Amino acid sequence: MNRDELSVTAELAQLDLSEEQAQSLGQEVEQMIEYFRAMQQVDVSGLEPTTHVLMKDNRTRSDRQRQNDPDALLENAPEAEDRLYVIPNVL
Repeated sequence: MNRDELSVTAELAQLDLSEEQAQSLGQEVEQMIEYFRAMQQVDVSGLEPTTHVLMKDNRTRSDRQRQNDPDALLENAPEAEDRLYVIPNVL
């Protein structure tokens, strides 16, 4: 990333960089770009897309219907009135 590109990017990000910070950031960005170039050389044509590198199984629970006793659920409420939950006023 050249100095002009870095200046424009910093301005768009509303960053006020000192000369020393701009030089350091420019070197770090250039290193990241080199990593990206190296990654582009890796052949991934036979790999399936993944969303997580360690995910082996679906972590969601099975979707099954349960029967809940409304009266038992109301017993757990801090406060109930006429079979309704009582909550503090919000506004």
